[in-house]
Formats: sequence, C-alpha cells, structure tokens
Amino acid sequence: MTNRRRTFGSLLVVVAVLVCALAQGAGPASAHAVLTGSDPRENSVLKSAPRQITVTFDESVALVEDSLRVLNPDNRPVTDGDPRHAGGRGNTDSVPLVRGLAQGTYTVSWRVVSADSHAVSGAFTFSVGKPSATRAAATPPPAVDPTVGALYGVGRYVAYAGLALLIGLAVFVVACWRSATAARVVRRPFLIGWWALFVSTVLLVLLRGLYDSGDGLSGVFDPGALRETAGSRPGLALLARLMLLVVVAVAVRNRRVEQLRGRRAVVSACFLVLGLAATWAAAEHASVGIQVPVAVASAMLHLLAMAVWLGGLAALLLALYRAPADDPLPPAAVARFSRIALVSVAVLAVTGVYQSWRGLGSWDAFSTTYGRVLVFKIWGVLAMLLAASYSRRWTTRLLQAPQEERVLVAVGHGESPPTTHGGDDDTDESAGPEAHRRGLRRSVLAEVAVGVLVLVLTTALTGTGTGRATETAAAASVAGQPEVSLTLIPYDTGKNTLSGRGKVQVTLEPGRVGRNVVEAIVYGADDSPVAIPELRLTFTLADQHIGPLDARLVDERGYWGSDSLNLPIADTWTMKATVRVSDIDQVTVSKTVKVAR
Repeated sequence: MTNRRRTFGSLLVVVAVLVCALAQGAGPASAHAVLTGSDPRENSVLKSAPRQITVTFDESVALVEDSLRVLNPDNRPVTDGDPRHAGGRGNTDSVPLVRGLAQGTYTVSWRVVSADSHAVSGAFTFSVGKPSATRAAATPPPAVDPTVGALYGVGRYVAYAGLALLIGLAVFVVACWRSATAARVVRRPFLIGWWALFVSTVLLVLLRGLYDSGDGLSGVFDPGALRETAGSRPGLALLARLMLLVVVAVAVRNRRVEQLRGRRAVVSACFLVLGLAATWAAAEHASVGIQVPVAVASAMLHLLAMAVWLGGLAALLLALYRAPADDPLPPAAVARFSRIALVSVAVLAVTGVYQSWRGLGSWDAFSTTYGRVLVFKIWGVLAMLLAASYSRRWTTRLLQAPQEERVLVAVGHGESPPTTHGGDDDTDESAGPEAHRRGLRRSVLAEVAVGVLVLVLTTALTGTGTGRATETAAAASVAGQPEVSLTLIPYDTGKNTLSGRGKVQVTLEPGRVGRNVVEAIVYGADDSPVAIPELRLTFTLADQHIGPLDARLVDERGYWGSDSLNLPIADTWTMKATVRVSDIDQVTVSKTVKVAR
C-alpha cells in the first residue's frame, strides 16, 4: 500500500509541474491572431524590390516551415530562406527574398498558429514597378489540412463527451447514490468515458503537429512533428491530460468509487478534476485575451458544471432504466441530483454570461460566426432548463407519493407498483408513482438529448474565433490598408507619339492632412513607363482660396518624386498635372483627390 501511495503521489507531482508550465505559458493576447501590419503594405506599389517581407500580428504566434510564402507574378516562390521572428519579437515575422525581382504583382501568403492554439492564415499582394496586367490572386492558404482538421474536430468532440461521462458519473455515485448497486450500474459507462477521453487525447497528440504545420496524414508518426507537439503549450496540455487519466485509472483500480471517504480522498479527487479542466482552459480561448486569470477560472468552472450536469443526467438515466428491482434508485437520490443540477445551472449561467461578454465584446458581434453559434447554444441551454423543470416536478411528485421506496423500479425488472387512482394520464396530478416515474424518464431523456446538442455547440464554440477577435480582425483589416492615395490622370498632347498620350499615376502617402510623399509615374500609349522632359503637379482648394501648392517634383530616373508637399486641410482637392513631352508639346490636366484627416 505504501508503494502505491508513493506512485500515486509521484504522478500527482508530475501532473502539477505540467499544469504549472501551462499556466505560465498563458499570456495576455487576443484569441486568434490578427494581422495588424505588413512591410510592404497590402496593395502598395514599390519603385524597387524589397529585400524581405515582414508581417506583424496582435499577439505572439508560432511559426512553421511555410509560415511565410511569396510568389512572383508567375506563381513561383521567391523566398530565400525560412521565416523567423524579426528582432526577437514573437509577434513580428519576416522572410528574406531572392535578388533581382522582376516588375509585377507578388502574392504573400501567411499561416501561423495563434496563442490560443488555433491555426490562422491569410494573403495579400504588393507590386514592384507597376501592377501586373493580370494580378495574382491573393488566396489564403488552407489553415489546416481538411482531413486532419476533420479528425482533430472529431477528437475534440469525443474528448468533451468522455470528460462529461467521467466526471458526471463519479459525482452522481459519490454525492447522490453511494451504493454498490450504483457503482455496478455506472461502471461500464464510466470505463467508456475514460477510454473515450484517453483514446481521443492520444489521437489529438498525434494530430497536433500536423494541425500546426498544415501537413497531411502522411506525417502522423513523424518524430519531428511529435517533438514539436511536446514542446508546444497545446501539446503540454494534452500530455498533462494523459497523465491525469493514468492517475484516475490507478485511483479507481485501487479504491472503489463508493468507498471514497475522508478529507484526503476528497482533496485528491478535486485535484484530479480541476487538473483535467485546466488542460482545456489553459490551451483554449480563456488562456489569451483580457483578464486571463479570471477567464481561466471561469472556463474551468463552466466546463466542470457542464460535465456534472450532463454526465449526471446520463447517470440518472442509466439508473432509471437499469437499476435492479431489489435495489431501485431511491427518490432521495434523484432529489439530491436535482439540487446539484440546480447549482450547476447557476454556475453555468454566471460563467456563461462572463464568457459571452469576453468573447463577444459588443452587441454587434452577435452577427459573427461565434455570435451565431453562441445564440444556438443559449437556446439549447434554455431547452435543457425547460426539460429540467419537468424533471424537478416529477421528482417532487415522487417524493410526495406513497410507497416511494419502491417506485423507481427499472423497466423489465419486477412488478410496477399500483397507481394511487389508476388514471391513465401521466401528467395528471393524481396519477400514481409509476406514472411519475415514466414522466421522469421522459424528461431526463429529453434533457440528455438536448444536452448532447449543447455539448456539440460548446465544442464548436471553442474552435471558432471569438466575436471580439473577429471585430479586431475587421478593424485591423481597415487599419492595415495601405495609407496611400492612388490617382490616375489621363492626358493627350495631340502628338501622335508613344509619349504623346497616356496617363499619370500619382501616389500620395499617406494621403492625409500634413506632410505627404508624392510619387508620379508617366505611362505612354502602350501602358509602359516613358521618360518626359518635365512634369509639374499642383494642388488647389478653390473654396478655401488655398493654392496652387506646388509638389516640386524631381525626376528620379523612372519616376517623379517629392517629400515636401504639405496639405493643411482635409477636403477634396483639385490636382493639376502639367505634362511636357517635348520642347513645344505639353498639356495640363486635372482630377480631384480626397485628403483625409
């Protein structure tokens, strides 16, 4: 017995170290990484090729081999090395480019793993010299291989179901019906829950590396991928879960569930239960974003309340149908579970409201995918509460019925006790205990059925980017747009030459009040850049009697540029371009341009 206790204590110490490592790895960030900036900026036109591509996120991200890919106009890769964190910053990534990039539009695709363990991806374009005639499509790479993603999702669903069975059945036996019969009734479902959670966790460990890298199932047993999994926070969470399940198996084998008595046994059981919940909370939405300690505690309580309620309902349903005639489920046990379920619902309500506020951020976020799934979950919980109200009513009638010790006889075992009045209506207040028993079975069955749906929605919710993160991404998308005003001004001098007619492409950066950098490229009749003797650009705001302000363009051999233009007012300005193509041929054309604040 001493050796067993030492082994049990050693396992608890190992699990405690893993859980602490997870807690330390949970830093403040926003769920699902959001691209907040890039160099070059999206849709920008550069006069010369960059030496590297840099992207910045709102939180630290994990890199894989193909986290940053750059394709030329012919869709060929032009990177010169692997991506890396720039300047030692976990939220800034860069990749070098080959020399001698040709003119045209380039596509940058990125794929990273955010701090909440979910893979995210995206793409954008930039141009060198001028945009390609047919721009490359900025199609984001798939964040996860479809097969790997499907199997990973199945593993997560099974893991949630296994946890609910494991915790709910144990709580029901220990707190509601502590007897050898109860242990026999739930023994097989308890083992099913343990094996479901264990096997699904092993599957998630094998798939985690592929989920992060975006690879297919061919690399499921790749030692490198498994090492990467063991070194990541989600991987640590899964390994901690496996260790805890081993501890549960040892504890159950050495001590019968109905004999769990004493302070030490209760403390050990609570530690195991909290540890299992922590392996979810430390690697999901709660581990990043605002108020991380409060969010992790709330997520653990929410998960445990869900497991106690749903798993307890499964235990109650089993006891109602499988309890033997010589030792039926007593109404007092149903009443105790009813009180526990009521507490669980209260915990779910409080933590659910907090998590909804934290995940949504605003009322508008209900229109996001996260918000819509959350609404369906809320309706599901309300349906469970409706079914639970009927269960409580049938429980109250059973407690008040005569011969209550013998009414909860399993179907097919023994004889049913006679009803008090012999009525056929199960919902009649005067109906006998047997009718109350049938009504309780139906209401509990309805609770379980809706509970399975709620469990599915909960799993989907934890795998969906939060509404707050979606709104942040939308804001970053707007803010991340290049602060460049691009205007095309057609011109025609009447001279039938290549440069006699064409257009002037004028770029204002940032296109706002204050100092602006001006770049102008003159294109000829065939849309190719042409050299001209002179280009003058002025800005006038006639209503305010301002201007003309001369941009003072300088020929930079390929484009005309200036960094001294100062626009004092946000308004719609008239931009005039004087294009001289020879000593005697020139034309002045104009176009309006909007200057922002």
